[in-house]
Amino acid sequence: MHIPSQYGYIRAVALDFDAAVARLEQTLADEGFGVLCRIDLQAKLKEKLGVDFPRYLQLGACNPALAEQALRRDLALGLLLPCPAVVYQADGRIYLGAVDAVRRLTAGAAAPDPALEALARDINLRLQRAIDRAAEARP
Repeated sequence: MHIPSQYGYIRAVALDFDAAVARLEQTLADEGFGVLCRIDLQAKLKEKLGVDFPRYLQLGACNPALAEQALRRDLALGLLLPCPAVVYQADGRIYLGAVDAVRRLTAGAAAPDPALEALARDINLRLQRAIDRAAEARP
């Protein structure tokens, strides 16, 4: 079931945290995305602030062909890359999520670029398919 969010697409999964990460990385790869970086927010918050925080991993996902198309339209779009995807624990459950690329790439645009918006919609479809397939996995 999709969890409403103004930031992106989120689903709960019936996997443990590590299995959810592995499954999401695989389904992202199936959609042409590589993971450029992994940010363990739980570890960083513990290290920098000394606070305990539930497991939370951010993945910087990039589809090179789509990134190249976006950057050819506007080099400043590199400020918005890569596309964040997350795996996190809350309320005893594990969740997968990905950014809303349409919102991210068109936010604040006085006159949205139709080609860029179409590209962002394609990115959203691919990210959502990856999350849906990962969420359908069983332990």
